[in-house]
Amino acid sequence: MRINIQLQCTECKRKNYATQKNKKNTTGRLEVSKYCPWDKKHTLHKESK
Repeated sequence: MRINIQLQCTECKRKNYATQKNKKNTTGRLEVSKYCPWDKKHTLHKESK
């Protein structure tokens, strides 16, 4: 079962990316290093509610 999630930047707190994850395989919150256009650098993005 795949669900849609939003990825939120840990520095500027903006929701920059939307993606999907498999709820059965990844039960915890997703954390990915992505590019933040407002900070103009790569930052850690976490799954938000």
